[in-house]
Amino acid sequence: MTMTIANVEMAAAWDGHEGDTWTIHAERYDATDRRIWQAFLDRGPVAASDHVLDIGCGTGKPTRDLAAVASTGRVLGVDLSARMLERARAQAEAEGLTNVEFLQADAQVHPFDAETFDIAVSAFGVMFFNDPTAAFANIGRALKPGGRLGVLAWQELSRNDWLVELWAALAVGRTLGAPANGSPGPFGLAEPEHVRRVLEAAGFDDVGLESIEEPVEIGTDVDDAFEFVRIMGIFEGLTQDLDDADTARAIDAVHDMLVAHETDEGVLLGAAAWLITARRP
Repeated sequence: MTMTIANVEMAAAWDGHEGDTWTIHAERYDATDRRIWQAFLDRGPVAASDHVLDIGCGTGKPTRDLAAVASTGRVLGVDLSARMLERARAQAEAEGLTNVEFLQADAQVHPFDAETFDIAVSAFGVMFFNDPTAAFANIGRALKPGGRLGVLAWQELSRNDWLVELWAALAVGRTLGAPANGSPGPFGLAEPEHVRRVLEAAGFDDVGLESIEEPVEIGTDVDDAFEFVRIMGIFEGLTQDLDDADTARAIDAVHDMLVAHETDEGVLLGAAAWLITARRP
């Protein structure tokens, strides 16, 4: 069956180079936000018998964790990237999970079975919709009456030192435009009032935002972190137009920044996410 896509640019990235890179380095990416994800799980949003929809599931680490919690229920992980889903399926099979499935689909427009899921969740996968109201309305139709929403999204750039400091190190004297709040991208759901307007327009009520402030882990030590940063999309994107001298300056600045944030628990930088909750009436 041909996949219907509304988020064409995101599909090109995630079902292309970006998704391939993420898949190759999945364990590294999973480690970055593990403290935030654990804070989500610790709040107990999912019950043992729940039928769960995981949106933007990537290589499936959150999906598999949720399947372990929903031990007598089921979990469906949805993503745009065929390669990431291939790894997700392989890992679920290796872990012996029998209550999890994966589907390549654009959650904004995919015709999910109506009133099927008890809860829709996402770990940083719902900020990229080009029409978030339409996307959440579509997700809402897949929820049972009274079904819940529980998703993680980044707060504004200034609250996320991991990106602020990396951005500054790679600037090497340039003025770089930052991703905008409310636009498809990492800060698409950064503004609370915008989030409330979107979700209420999509048919949800009881909208809430809880701040989760836990560091992201860039690596186990400076060398490990530096190796990881060098393969990140932001590093590639912000150095591709630099000459050799400025590239060397950027590399030195990144290394110095990582040294400044090395701790006994790894290279940690400050981060702030929203836990966004809502309910389908």
